[in-house]
Amino acid sequence: MDLSKASFWGYKRENGRVGVRNHVVILPVDDISNAAAEAVANNIKGTMALPHPYGRLQFGADLDLHFRTLIGTGSNPNVAAVVVICIEEQWGKKVADGIAATGKPVAYFGIEQHGDHDTIMRASKAAKEFVQWASERRREERPLKELWVSTKCGESDTTSGCGSNPTVGNAFDKLYPQGNTLCFGETTELTGGEHLVAARCRDDKVRARFQFMFDRYQEVIERHKTSDLSDSQPTKGNIEGGLTTIEEKALGNIQKIGRKCIVDGVLDKAEAPTGPGLWFMDSSSAAAEMVTLCAASGFAVHLFPTGQGNVIGNPILPVIKLCANPRTVRTMGEHIDVDVTGLLRKEMTPDQAGDKLLECMFRTANGRLTSAEALGHREFVLTRLYASA
Repeated sequence: MDLSKASFWGYKRENGRVGVRNHVVILPVDDISNAAAEAVANNIKGTMALPHPYGRLQFGADLDLHFRTLIGTGSNPNVAAVVVICIEEQWGKKVADGIAATGKPVAYFGIEQHGDHDTIMRASKAAKEFVQWASERRREERPLKELWVSTKCGESDTTSGCGSNPTVGNAFDKLYPQGNTLCFGETTELTGGEHLVAARCRDDKVRARFQFMFDRYQEVIERHKTSDLSDSQPTKGNIEGGLTTIEEKALGNIQKIGRKCIVDGVLDKAEAPTGPGLWFMDSSSAAAEMVTLCAASGFAVHLFPTGQGNVIGNPILPVIKLCANPRTVRTMGEHIDVDVTGLLRKEMTPDQAGDKLLECMFRTANGRLTSAEALGHREFVLTRLYASA
């Protein structure tokens, strides 16, 4: 596939970023604002609430990550406008101000000293104005390099490392020379193969940053006196699918970054890249957490290879699932956007599989709903670092 003159149709935002969706989000800052946010979304059709269970008595790095994730979510180019709701107005203002830096419309409302009824009424009026404003936004043709693409795998098995993960790697190898901004992560699932990622880092500075992130994760294991990952890595589904060790899983996972890409930079959780290239983001391997972090970092399309089958979606980041396992495609076909089982039957070359994935990526970027979107999967899961105060 020749991508040298490729383009897609997206929504150019006020800060120059380009999105592929046009959502108006009702964003609760804390768990006790969920009901009000959902009531606003119910009142105003075309809006979407993002309820979550956190936001009270967090502190330090955990609180910083909470704000970074919420502000990043609202700032994502797939979001046209945001209504922020919070129990304490000051925190609502903090999130709204962070989102407003992108130039997009945003309003915030505090529940304290107003109650639910008044807050829902005021927020609904703002949401109505925003959704009507957003409905007049139009897609425009944009160069391929303006599309930010992230990846994460889930429910891996032996077909992942030999089929679907290398398909993502093939696609990344084709996108990287075009100047796209790309992202991978899953720190835990690099265990035993971390040296291979370190060897792909652009320079010593990037390599040291990557090693710091990986070692930081290892320290958490040591602190909690866990000698290995046997309680969670590989998962029961991974083991059923033929993966017996985390090292086997890691070697398959690393296939997603292709053969030619260089790791150009390293991000902490929910941080945004500062330029094009391939970025590693420190992140959980839990599917919904990782995809939520990618959305908060500003990525517009997500490639998700699976083996045993995963149903993951995200409210604002389209998740394109691909699979090389014939049984999974047969039993869970409604969740699979790209069938690459031909790789295992030798009916398809890796290049053809990569092109098939890219073709689906373009269709998704141009407006086609993914299976997860059509089925209503909107998993929005925040990452926590430690217990609340």
